[in-house]
Amino acid sequence: MILLTSDTETRPTAAMRAAIAAAEVGDEQKNEDPTVLRLTERVAQLLGKEAALFLPSGTMCNVIAVRAHTSPGEVVLAERDSHVLRAEGGGAGMISGVMTEPLESERGVFGPGALDAALDRIGALPSPYGPRARLLCLENTHNFGGGTVWPQDRLDAVCDAARARGLKVHLDGARLMNAAVANGLSPARICEKVDTAWLDFTKGLGAPIGAVLVGSREFVAEARRLRQMVGGAMRQAGIAAAACLHALDHHVERLAEDHENARRLAEGLQAIPGVRLVHGLPETNIVFFDPRAAGWTATDFAKAAAANGVKLVPVAGMIRAVTHLDVTREQIDEALAVIRRMMGVE
Repeated sequence: MILLTSDTETRPTAAMRAAIAAAEVGDEQKNEDPTVLRLTERVAQLLGKEAALFLPSGTMCNVIAVRAHTSPGEVVLAERDSHVLRAEGGGAGMISGVMTEPLESERGVFGPGALDAALDRIGALPSPYGPRARLLCLENTHNFGGGTVWPQDRLDAVCDAARARGLKVHLDGARLMNAAVANGLSPARICEKVDTAWLDFTKGLGAPIGAVLVGSREFVAEARRLRQMVGGAMRQAGIAAAACLHALDHHVERLAEDHENARRLAEGLQAIPGVRLVHGLPETNIVFFDPRAAGWTATDFAKAAAANGVKLVPVAGMIRAVTHLDVTREQIDEALAVIRRMMGVE
């Protein structure tokens, strides 16, 4: 099976498994796991922040960050199709008791004007009638925008506008290293103007578990307390952190291969009658396409592709394909051949 549903499909490499087996461990809940400490120190430096906390998942990073930055009844602003609004089971509302305000965008990216318009909507009534806006959440790369990379000048401008209006800024960095590889900027430069951010290791970086949340020392101390509340503290977590450290050493530069494979896939799809690229050619490793012009529903298309050895995922009437370290250039060509046959093109 050619696995194109998500970059979370990756399996640990043999070298990563060896690093896991050799990991030095301690009680992470007591802040005594030496491998976790090495990882958090490294990621804090990599993203240019004072401190960091190891967590089981990126969704938990978002949940904890929203709770740490807000009080119940306050407003979190985020792009309308962002992960924190659309793919976390309503966790922000359930755990933090916040309201959310969606922002319009172009493939997940917006400017200060969109932020100001949303803040003006929220503030249409004076206190104590209107809710108080507290936090802006950004996502780089943007998943449902097709792996969009934020232009750094736009990201900086939005952060400046948010700060001028009294907001904190949190960055969902599920695929932050994809953005860094694509735009040639350091992760620290990308995160320079955000207050908090996180880096996921279970997607393109290929680790089986783990994400790291960064921010000020004060923020991370509060995040550690909240992690205990939501059951995210771990014991001998060094076995997971070792995989993340291995990924930083060996799986970052190769993300460029995933981007090349995604573009190869998109260019091949573009040449097939009846297939429409939803977001054009990809910037990173995510391709959305629409087969409905050829009479396929997305669900039926994905089932038929799976029956022919290509695993894809239907999303909102479209098909999403994601490249990663377990997908080769040759497999991209095989997947295109399967799709051509399904579309009646030889």
